[in-house]
Amino acid sequence: MATYAIGDIHGTLKPLTTIFDQGIIEKDDLVVFLGDYIDRGPDSKGVIDWLIDQNKEFNFKFLLGNHEIMMLNAMEGPKILNEWLIAGGESTLESYDIKNYQKWVEEVDNSHWKFLESCLHYYEKEKFIFVHAGLEPGKKPEEQNDFHLFWKKYEEPEKYDSSKKVICGHTSRKDGKIADFGHTICIDTFAHGGGWLTCLNVDTNEYIKANNRREIDQGQL
Repeated sequence: MATYAIGDIHGTLKPLTTIFDQGIIEKDDLVVFLGDYIDRGPDSKGVIDWLIDQNKEFNFKFLLGNHEIMMLNAMEGPKILNEWLIAGGESTLESYDIKNYQKWVEEVDNSHWKFLESCLHYYEKEKFIFVHAGLEPGKKPEEQNDFHLFWKKYEEPEKYDSSKKVICGHTSRKDGKIADFGHTICIDTFAHGGGWLTCLNVDTNEYIKANNRREIDQGQL
């Protein structure tokens, strides 16, 4: 059984389905999604629909990203809703064909709310820790604060743990290249901005990338 990580999707359904169309990922493999399923890209609703549906067949783990946090927080009132819309939420509501922002919460399917609320803050497996943004050295995963888990940009992360490798997203690599620091690998390769969506086999360091034109790039770190 292989273990894969998939970076920030941001509403880009085409590269996601293209990766799975290659037949590399098998039903009993573990796939850890690193969060930010929504916002900025054209089809956030379609992405969540696909993830929920395919989770019935595949072995998926879903991490929480800062954009899911913003969507959940936006239910609290107009001010926070507006902040989310500016940060990318407008494209998400467009994907749901929501035009009345006063009743937007009711127009999002309840299964999608359950999906967002069920996402994990991090996931550990053997010698790997999967997290959306990063980890503060010297603190156990369960002791981490939200800023480090979901919000901080880790352009050049410090080593977290000599015995465990961190697999993360969030800090977009606008050149489309995976950022491999040895102790940490960042696979947010700017899918929504003309880059790639990356799927990494964490055991072998083999990767497959796809973009919105359904082009494929494969290799090994």
